[in-house]
Amino acid sequence: MTVYVDDVRHPFGRMVMCHMWADTDEEMHVMADAIGVARRWHQTPPKASWSHYDISLGMKAKAIARGAVLTDRYGPVEQVARLQLKSTDSWVVKRGMQTLERLKAIRTRESA
Repeated sequence: MTVYVDDVRHPFGRMVMCHMWADTDEEMHVMADAIGVARRWHQTPPKASWSHYDISLGMKAKAIARGAVLTDRYGPVEQVARLQLKSTDSWVVKRGMQTLERLKAIRTRESA
């Protein structure tokens, strides 16, 4: 199980925010508790497209120091696609596979 943070920088008032998520909500909440992020900031569907926290750059540094993995801006999209691969609906699985293929192409293009 892994906790992830991305490299996006979204302004929020005087702060700059990014995202934190994990393979499981339990692991994500353990990290949130460890770095001092209140659970009331947890975002889940239907208000969010996936289960995550918006965290400040200071909290991001704390999460990384505790072992969180830094991803690119496509990390959240990849997470949702990987969850789709676990579906029992073949159409959802196919959509997840297509998304992962598109992400691979985008990352290859951007690294060239």
